[in-house]
Amino acid sequence: MYTLKPETAEDWWEVEALYDLCFAPGRTALSSYRLRDGVEPVKALSLVARDGDGILAGAIRFWPVLIGGTPALLLGPVAVHPTRQGEGLGGLLIQSSLERGRAEGWDRVMLVGDAPYYRRFGFEKLEGVIMPPPTNPDRVLGCALRDGAWDGVTGEVTRFDA
Repeated sequence: MYTLKPETAEDWWEVEALYDLCFAPGRTALSSYRLRDGVEPVKALSLVARDGDGILAGAIRFWPVLIGGTPALLLGPVAVHPTRQGEGLGGLLIQSSLERGRAEGWDRVMLVGDAPYYRRFGFEKLEGVIMPPPTNPDRVLGCALRDGAWDGVTGEVTRFDA
């Protein structure tokens, strides 16, 4: 049994340690991190999952971005502690946060990831959406939180400078 709650400032270092554990060294050199630099994550959607003892088991973050000037969410990273993988926790984090995103009034979510995994959550390859290099265009995926949310949305993905 896990409890999902929005990430707080007190969770930050523990979540960063989880991401360091789950991802390769140099993860912050990826182009998606350039879109996050100096931008606050979307707090209502960036969740932590803790077990009954309060131990961090997983985390997910979302960031606002612009696609050709149109607002969207950038999902990632999402991670589950290696000792908790295979329990469906990653799926729970993704599905719960997408539902919260819809409730918060967001229309669209994008990510860079593996289509076979993310397809079950409604993600499909995006045509005409250009991530900063070096990003494989086949891994640029999107999910509509509202019907037609991706219609006509194309262009370069840039930082959300509010």
